[in-house]
Amino acid sequence: MSHNHSHHHDNSGKSLKLAFFLNLSFTLLEIVGGLYVNSVAILSDALHDLGDSFSLGLSWYLNEYSKKKPNNKFTFGYNRFSLMGAFVNSLVLIGGSVYIIIEAIQRLMNPEESNAQGMFIFAIIGIVVNGYAAFKLSGGKTLNERVVSLHLIEDVLGWVAVLIASIVMMFVDAPYLDPLLSLGITLYILYNVIKRLKETLFIMLQGTPYDIDPEKLKNEILQVQNVLSLHHMHIWSLEGENHVFAVHVKINNTTSFSEVLKIKNAVKTILKKYPFSHYTIEVELDEESCELENK
Repeated sequence: MSHNHSHHHDNSGKSLKLAFFLNLSFTLLEIVGGLYVNSVAILSDALHDLGDSFSLGLSWYLNEYSKKKPNNKFTFGYNRFSLMGAFVNSLVLIGGSVYIIIEAIQRLMNPEESNAQGMFIFAIIGIVVNGYAAFKLSGGKTLNERVVSLHLIEDVLGWVAVLIASIVMMFVDAPYLDPLLSLGITLYILYNVIKRLKETLFIMLQGTPYDIDPEKLKNEILQVQNVLSLHHMHIWSLEGENHVFAVHVKINNTTSFSEVLKIKNAVKTILKKYPFSHYTIEVELDEESCELENK
């Protein structure tokens, strides 16, 4: 029942690999440059980019790792490892953001001059590099690619802000502009990271995927002829993209095996409209008692 994703996996692997190396080289350049031009805004972006590079590296590695076939140790396969990457990366970014916020507040209290020309040059490079990487990942299908692409778009916006600030600072003496900008970028990133962390934890805790309405699905199955009731219905997601479904279907007025099969196939037809990579349907006859019914 699992679909063949191998061709797509190869493409996503290549895009993530390219984005990873682009991002990592640029991050190193940024750290050196941020210290050189004395800009806490560039350093805050460097820290964020370091988190991005970590995320890209992990996403790329886990993208390869998640291709592993299911086995006795992981019967559902290795898809969930990408969630672990998102979780670890979120924690790294939160820690880094808190550190940058403290730095920026100290700078606001004791402003230091930044090199506006240097900031300007870095902003141009930042927009080009991150823009290209985001473009390469923008057509991504997996949650991993979409999240990384969103991250890179945030980076581009951050650099546009640095570009504007550097132009203003070339003409106006405003040393507080750099730490203010840094605070703005970091708070925005922090907001998005926390939002994503909540999504990741929700999937990890086996919450119902946001793109599936359990009541609607339940009602669709109950419309099938001779379906009496449903119980023990569970919907969860492996990693935000491949969902899993299990249900016990109580049926009546059926006397032959072919009638049971007909009901089962009707339920399967409904399920095929949804992004389920695994589903289990347990059919129970009216007179059958199920010990799980009231659990």
